[in-house]
Amino acid sequence: MSPVFQTLILVCYGLSAIFFVADRLRHEARLVSIGVIALAAGAILHAFGIAAIGIDSGAFPVADFGETLSFLAWLTALAGLVMIVRSRMAVVGVFLAPAVTVAFAAASILRFQQLEQSRIVLPETLRSVWLPIHVTLAILGYAMFVLAASVSVVYLAYERRLKGKRALGPIEDGTPSLEKLDRINYQLLGWGFAMLSLAIITGAIWADATWGHFWSWEPVESWSLVIWILYAALIESRLTVGWRGRRAAALTIVVFTVLVGSFIGVNLMYPGKHGGNFG
Repeated sequence: MSPVFQTLILVCYGLSAIFFVADRLRHEARLVSIGVIALAAGAILHAFGIAAIGIDSGAFPVADFGETLSFLAWLTALAGLVMIVRSRMAVVGVFLAPAVTVAFAAASILRFQQLEQSRIVLPETLRSVWLPIHVTLAILGYAMFVLAASVSVVYLAYERRLKGKRALGPIEDGTPSLEKLDRINYQLLGWGFAMLSLAIITGAIWADATWGHFWSWEPVESWSLVIWILYAALIESRLTVGWRGRRAAALTIVVFTVLVGSFIGVNLMYPGKHGGNFG
C-alpha cells in the first residue's frame, strides 16, 4: 500500500470523525450523511489496500502487528457502518470514527517502520486455510467489543444528561433510548464473545496441526484466555446477577480497557508466534 493511498484512506476516516462530531454539536442530518459516506469511502479504499498487501505478500495480510491493527480498523469500520445505518445510531460514530482513524494511523506508522527494516514473511507451514479463519474471527470479535464499548460510553453520557434534566437532542435526531442502548450492548457482547470463543478454538486446532500441541501458554494466548474469562464473567453477570444499565456499561468499558492494554502491550513487547517469531 503506497503512502499516497494510505494518506487518502486516513483523510476519509478523519473526515468521517470530523463530520460525526460536528453533527453532535450542530444537529444537522446532512453532516451525518457526509460522515457515513466518508467512513464508507475509507472502508472501501482500505479494502483495496488490504487486498493489495495480500497479493504482494502472497498470504493473508496479518504477518505483523501493523497489518493486524489495520485489519482491525477495517473490520471495525465495516461493523460500525452496519450498526450506524441499520440501527440509526449516528451518535456511535462520534466514538467509532476517531477510534478507527487513530488505529489506522498507528497501523500505517508501524507498517512504515517495518518496511524500513525487513518485511516479516509467513513460513509455508503457516500458509493455511486456518489463518484467515482464525484471525478474522478474533479481529471480528475485537471489533464487536469496540462497538460495545462505544455504545456503553453513549449510554453513560445519555444517562448523565437525563439525570441532569438536559435534553439529549432534537426529536428528529433519532436519539436511542437507554433501553435500546443497553440491549444493543448486550447483543454486541454476545457476538463478540462468540467470535472470540471460535477464534480460540480454531487457533488451538491450527496450533496442534502445525506445532503438535493445542496450547503453548505464550503471552498472546494467555491474555486471550484472560480476556475471554472477563467477557464471560461480564455476560454471566447480566444473565444471573441482573447487572444491566449503568453498571453493565461501566463494566464493559473497564473490560475493554483491559483488552486494549493487552492487545497493544503484548503485541508490541511479547508477540511470540503471533508477531513474527513463527518457530
